[in-house]
This record gives sequence, C-alpha cells and structure tokens, in this order.
Amino acid sequence: MRIAVAGSSGLIGRNLVRSLVADGHEVVTLVRRAPSAPGEAEWDPHREYVDPMALAGCDAVVNLAAAGVGDHRWTDAYKRELRDSRVLGTATLAEAVAALDVPPDVFVNASAVGYYGDTGGRPVDESAPAGDGFLPQLCVEWEEAAGAAVEAGVRTVFARSGLVVARDGGAWARMFPLFKAGLGGRLGHGRQYWSFIALHDEVAALRHLIATDELSGPVNLTAPHPVTNREVTAAMGRVLRRPTLFPAPTPALRLVLGEMAGDVLCSQRVLPTRLTESGFRFAFPTIDDAVRAAAEAR
Repeated sequence: MRIAVAGSSGLIGRNLVRSLVADGHEVVTLVRRAPSAPGEAEWDPHREYVDPMALAGCDAVVNLAAAGVGDHRWTDAYKRELRDSRVLGTATLAEAVAALDVPPDVFVNASAVGYYGDTGGRPVDESAPAGDGFLPQLCVEWEEAAGAAVEAGVRTVFARSGLVVARDGGAWARMFPLFKAGLGGRLGHGRQYWSFIALHDEVAALRHLIATDELSGPVNLTAPHPVTNREVTAAMGRVLRRPTLFPAPTPALRLVLGEMAGDVLCSQRVLPTRLTESGFRFAFPTIDDAVRAAAEAR
C-alpha cells in the first residue's frame, strides 16, 4: 500500500511508519519544512497547504499531528495551539483528500478518550456522548474538522486513543525515571481510572483501522481492562521493582499544573468495544503486560 502519514515525528507516528516500512509498504511522511529525505512531502496546516503530489495514489492517509496536551501549562495561547494543531491540520488533510480525483480508501484521524470527559467509575464506549470541558470540546471540534472527507464518501475513522504506555515518548515516559528512582507514587487520591494502551497495541490498532473496511467513525484505542491510578502505581512498582511511597497530593498538582490538573485527576473508564468486536486482539491487554513491554523495549 501507499500510505501518507502526518505527525510522523511523534511517538506514535514514528513507530507506525517504522512498522509499515518494515512490512514493505510505501510511506509518504508529511513534514512542515522543506523535504530533505526520500518519501517526504511538505505540508503546512496554517496555510492550508499540502503538496498536491503527496496524497496522489495513496490507499490511506493517517493524521496523527497534534501539539502535546501535557507539553506546556494551559495558558490561553497554548490552548489555541492545542486547538489549531488539531483542527487546522485535520481540515487541511480532509479537504485535500476530498479534492482528489481518486481519493484514498480510508482517512484515519487521531482523536482521544478526552472526548468523554470525566466518567468517574462508569464504563463508557463509543456510544457515549461527549463530556463537558475544554478537552471534550477540543475532541469534538477535532473530529468535526474531518467533515470534508466524510462528505466525499471516504471511509473516515477517528482513533480515540488512551494513554500510550511507552518509555521513550509521550506522557508515560515522564513516569519511568521517577519510578526507577523510587520516587513514584499515586496522583491525588489514586481512585481515578486511566484508560491505557501499550505502544505495540496502539500501532497494531492503527494498522487494523487502515485494513478493516467495515470500521468508520469513532473507535476507542484502549486496552480492555482500564485500571485506577493506584493500580497503575502498583504495577509500575512491581515491574520496576521499586517502592512507590511518594504520592502527589491533589492541591500540589493543581498548584503546579493549573487547569491541566483536572485532566490528570479526572477518571476515564473507556472500553474498546468496536475494536474488539472487529476482531482485534491485544498483545499486551493488562497494565502489567503494558508496563513490562515498555520497560523491556529496545
């Protein structure tokens, strides 16, 4: 297959590209600079520009480009960056896909379980409505920005990813050094649910979305057994063989993180109903499996 990938420099994107290339697929990586390597093509969401040759002949277009939710404190300026990086990028690619004489078979666009907001201990799947607050509204706008591709009849899938368990990127990577040093602990009261997915399964699930013709619309990319932050803390301690005696109190998190603390402390018990019903099988379904896979990754 010929597959275009935006966001190929991020944790998920670079691992997806590596997996696709290893299996012999032709990958076009969309970059926001002058192309300098084979297979690269230029795009600029802020100018609503994509190299017109980049998407031609593609069987699939995958958009993973987005500013990191946890990269900076949520100032008004950074909240605009979070929105623009998602909405403008998605709209640019969706419109480019819709304008092709021969569009791709599928447009896979990143989204997040932040769509559901704080669900407490209540399990939710793709049938649940959007929650309240900044992140749910951001996810709604992010998905709506793909409207041009949907209206053009292109099979469009929204990959609502959970927390990706990885050692070399993403939010989880920040936890490994602390826990390895014996400084890890629960966040707040620790009863909030975290919907996680191993990096290997995240990449495999994205490839499953590309290949599975009957899937469109939202699909949750989360492991089948969400766990509480307290259980995550215990698993990190077990796998890394370190004590977990240093909790981060809720008031301290709110002081340090500001508005973002609400995202860290909220509870999301999200189930991958559509993914499992479509035949996907997880290689690392439990939190211990996922943490061990990340700890042992080379």
